[in-house]
Amino acid sequence: MMDAAPSCFCSESDYCSDCGSVLPPPDVKDTVSCLCCGHSTLVTEFLGKYVHRTIIFNNLGTVALSNEADDDGALKGPLIDRRCSRCGCEKMVYHTRQMRSADEGQTVFYTCVQCRLQEKEDS
Repeated sequence: MMDAAPSCFCSESDYCSDCGSVLPPPDVKDTVSCLCCGHSTLVTEFLGKYVHRTIIFNNLGTVALSNEADDDGALKGPLIDRRCSRCGCEKMVYHTRQMRSADEGQTVFYTCVQCRLQEKEDS
């Protein structure tokens, strides 16, 4: 049986010193084992470390909706001949979204260019 080869990675305790993979966070055990190669690191290597993570999903400041108005107030999107149920105007702007599962039809959102009434239609 061969002796284990000396460690080939010089790394901080966040990474495995044998294969270089990211180590899982420590728990109540005395050691942290690498998920790739199984090498164990003493949990004391993590003393004094603080890990902070921030995950931002769909930051609303960066998402532009397709029916938002331009600077001059005109709605963006394709213009179609469709009667508004509120004011009777014959022009509406629309956009589509996949709101339901992928094997079902898309949802079409209509916005009246005159009174800004919004309607939706599942297709």
